[in-house]
Amino acid sequence: MRILLVEDELQLAEALRAALERERFIVDHADRLASAREAAAQGSFDLVLLDRTLPDGEGLSLVPALRAGNPGLPIIVLSARGEVSDRVVGLDEGADDYLIKPFSVDEMLARIRAIRRRPAEMAGETIRAGSLIFDLSNEEVAVKGVRMELPRRELRVLASLIKRRGRTVLRESLEQAIFGFDDEVQSNTLDSHISRLRRKLTKAEAGIEIHAIRGVGYLLREAS
Repeated sequence: MRILLVEDELQLAEALRAALERERFIVDHADRLASAREAAAQGSFDLVLLDRTLPDGEGLSLVPALRAGNPGLPIIVLSARGEVSDRVVGLDEGADDYLIKPFSVDEMLARIRAIRRRPAEMAGETIRAGSLIFDLSNEEVAVKGVRMELPRRELRVLASLIKRRGRTVLRESLEQAIFGFDDEVQSNTLDSHISRLRRKLTKAEAGIEIHAIRGVGYLLREAS
């Protein structure tokens, strides 16, 4: 799961980022409206943690841009503005949840888990390909009824490919899905993740294949 954290208090942002990464989330951080808009335009996110009071404006003004390419994108507001009227404005402007500062990191993680537990019709979908079932809402993979445990980056690669099965997915799109903006990415890192994922899918008899489209990207399809 890839999260965009929009927070200008750097000490808080680092603490939240560390807590989220311990839970195996990929986290991108923006401390301004401008950098958050740029991140939203460049990246594909599964959830946004959004501070309201930013140096260059009201965080809620980002909601339309964040939702432009992903109408169902979950957004949790983080704010010291905790009056009932503030919470009402936040929720009316499109936030899914509203956390009042100071808050417990455990509570934040619980709120994220609650959003991820939404029914499939609200938070995502279940995709079947070959003998594999991918529950996108909970990021769980099973083959022939047996759950597959995959590292987060292999899971993200598989999610990106299976959602566009039968079509070529550009390398750039896959790299954006699995790496944060601050990650140092070697030229063959993506290929290494896909190679390991292929072996696991073959061993599990998933009935799907990942093909390299030279110089372009990768394509997932059911085995013939």
